[in-house]
This record gives sequence, C-alpha cells and structure tokens, in this order.
Amino acid sequence: MNDNTILEFQDVWKIYKMGDEEIHALAGVNISIEKDSFTAIMGPSGSGKSTLLHVAGILDMPTKGNVLIKKKKTSDLSQKEQSLLRRKEIGFVFQRLNLLPQLSVLENVMLPMFSPYTRKAKEILKNMGLGDKYNRLPGQLSGGEQQRVAIARALINHPSLILADEPTGELDTNNTKIIMKQLKKLNEQGLTIIIVTHNQIAAEFVNNVIEMRDGNII
Repeated sequence: MNDNTILEFQDVWKIYKMGDEEIHALAGVNISIEKDSFTAIMGPSGSGKSTLLHVAGILDMPTKGNVLIKKKKTSDLSQKEQSLLRRKEIGFVFQRLNLLPQLSVLENVMLPMFSPYTRKAKEILKNMGLGDKYNRLPGQLSGGEQQRVAIARALINHPSLILADEPTGELDTNNTKIIMKQLKKLNEQGLTIIIVTHNQIAAEFVNNVIEMRDGNII
C-alpha cells in the first residue's frame, strides 16, 4: 500500500455456507483504490459487486484475507473501533436508499449524526439543488430527488470515501446523468467514490472500471 492508497483488498475471500454447499461471493480479490479516484464496479448479478462494497464499508467482514482502510487492517479492530472508522471515513448510498418516510428531507440527512447539524445539512442540500425541499417528506420527491437526499446524507459526516450501491439503478437517463454529474463534482472536490452499477451511462463518468465475474476481478 502506497501513501496514496485509501482502500486495499489483499486476497480477500467471502464464503457463505448453504447446507453443504459453499458460495464464494468473493474469491481471492486483490484491488487497490487510490485517493481522489472515481471507480465503478461492474458485472452481472451475483458476481460479488455488492458483497465487495459491503466488505469495503466494514458492514461485513471477510472470511479470510485483509481489508485495509487508510492502512488500518479492519479485522484487527474491535467492533467499536470498526464502527468509529466507518462513521468517520465512509459515507454510504444504499441501493434501496433507506430514507425514513416519516422524517423530512432535512431530518433524513441529519440522521447519521448524534446531534443536529442543521446548518451543515442545509448547506449540503442546497449544493445538491434541494434548498427548497428541506421540509418535504421523501414521498413528496421524485426518484432523482430522493437519490440526491441519500447522497446528501452520506456526506454529513464529511467522509473520505463514498460507497454507492446502484445509485442510478431505478432512474431514467436524464436523472442518471444528473446524479452522476453530482458525484463527479464531489469527486473533483476531493472525495474518493466507488459505485456499483450496471449502467453504461453511469460508467462514462468514472475514471476507473473494475469488472467482476463469479467473485473475481477480471
């Protein structure tokens, strides 16, 4: 790992057991992600893309091998230390968005914080083109607007790394381009971003593509 590497996988395996059968979701993955890069992970369903993202984000631990975030080996950390590292360094944009329907846009964005960060949340939403939607509920927004709220929520902790699982998966071409332009802008401001995507339009905005098949990098 050089000084410019933010995330590294060293022979990482993730094995699930289903009865007597072993499913190799990750099969000896080796990757190195540089700071300030914008990477797309692509491949067919079941190739291990989302598993890789979850292991990278310390939402799941590898069966064997090492994952390093800013030179810290995640398996060497206690659960509390893993949680603190995840909260400090990583922002997530989940495939199903996970916006709470009963909370306003502003409240959803502030949710990851232990105390209100109203001013910061409003600033992020304004930068995302949602300055007039603070008090709306998620159900009152379009799909593209909901996705921008999810991205805003991922930014509230000022992370070093954004992990986004299919951020344009349910969007039309126009909204896909809007979301990818927002992510590209964030990348140009210094954020390292990794997205899982099937979308070739989305892939045109990144500067690095990793293709997966059957748990392997190809």
